[in-house]
Amino acid sequence: MSSSSTRRHLAPALSAIIVALCACLLFASTPARAMEIVKCTGRPNSEDDPTAIMGNTQSRITFEATVDEGENISQLVLHIPDGTSFNTDDLALTLLTGDDLMTRNEVDYTETVDGQDLVLDFNTPLSQAGHLNIIVYDVYFPTEGGDMQVEASYSTADGAVDNASIEGIPVISVQGISATEALSQWLEEQDWVKAWNSNRFLRLFADPTIFVTSFPVVLTGFFMSIAIVAVAFPLAIPLGLVLALMRLSKFRLWRGIATTYVNIVRGTPLFLQIYIAFFGLPLAGINIPNFPLGVVVMMLNSGAYMCEIFRAGILSISKGQTEAARSLGMNRLQTTLYVILPQMFRLVIPNLTSEFITLYKDTSLLAAVGIMELVMYARTIVASTGSITPYIVAALFYLVITLPLSKVTRHLEERTRAGRKRKRKGVPAASATTKEA
Repeated sequence: MSSSSTRRHLAPALSAIIVALCACLLFASTPARAMEIVKCTGRPNSEDDPTAIMGNTQSRITFEATVDEGENISQLVLHIPDGTSFNTDDLALTLLTGDDLMTRNEVDYTETVDGQDLVLDFNTPLSQAGHLNIIVYDVYFPTEGGDMQVEASYSTADGAVDNASIEGIPVISVQGISATEALSQWLEEQDWVKAWNSNRFLRLFADPTIFVTSFPVVLTGFFMSIAIVAVAFPLAIPLGLVLALMRLSKFRLWRGIATTYVNIVRGTPLFLQIYIAFFGLPLAGINIPNFPLGVVVMMLNSGAYMCEIFRAGILSISKGQTEAARSLGMNRLQTTLYVILPQMFRLVIPNLTSEFITLYKDTSLLAAVGIMELVMYARTIVASTGSITPYIVAALFYLVITLPLSKVTRHLEERTRAGRKRKRKGVPAASATTKEA
């Protein structure tokens, strides 16, 4: 056999030997993975909702990884996600063995906490095949929540594996909570709150924890109520003024239309008017979004009451004012615009303020048709908590507006009465004195 033929026969064998040697070197340089992740889960300590993990809520982490036979695991390091607080007072560590992994073996270990690292040094290296199960209690994930990643690494007693990472650990999804929910949870742990809520009446009507959580929700309804009034009230003023002038008109038709409208609106409940608008119009094929329809109903109702306020204010102006204006050459329109109405508005400001308060409170009736205002938001929370506290919160939002305005109304009424007394005594008002000067 020639040398060239021999080389051709030996080449495949030499190639196989070289590949085998490279494989041996590769496996020798790569340490065996003695630990692999089985599961890493989070659960709340509360059993109210065993599936939802909330931020800043007492929870627990369950970590489980495999241990191979004879690997002699000497140390395991768990890195708890940053921003997460935990303690090891009730740390549970068990080696599950047997074919069905039902045999629980206590493990002798020493724990050390270094920042977010939980270091577990095993007094006797783990050499028996099984699953190492670790439960860390009293875990509080960050308030904002998110995907929490637990990291783990291990070392062996013989030094063959040093601080090797365990790959494929699943993330723990945590739902974030608001600052008010975090405050509510903190309040639940306070002794004075527990003592307060031990009284059934106080817990039902003024639970501090529900008060805190319902405040921002009801605040949204407060803004909705303010928005309705802020649009409806200015629109009701010109409507009421036109109706008042129609009722004072010499034309019987105008008087009849205005009188009929005012009597119908003032003579029927606002609640009924809301129902007719929200349920009757759709039946007639007229579909209007809830917010503008609510504004229109409140405007039409308030306009009828403002009509009587303006009419009474106009009638309270002395006829001598009209006669004096006409003697100066003013026509009827000029007299109304420049003499009667300015004096009338000054007189009816207290009554208009009272009407604003009434209109603001009446927005609560819109809850019956699904508009998310103060009472509707409060009722939603009451339905889920069984506590009346959200209604108390809603009442406070009403008082925030009505009490200061009521004080303003009283002050304006006192000024109006004082001005009338000065006129009866013949003392000129400050404005009149200024004009004479």
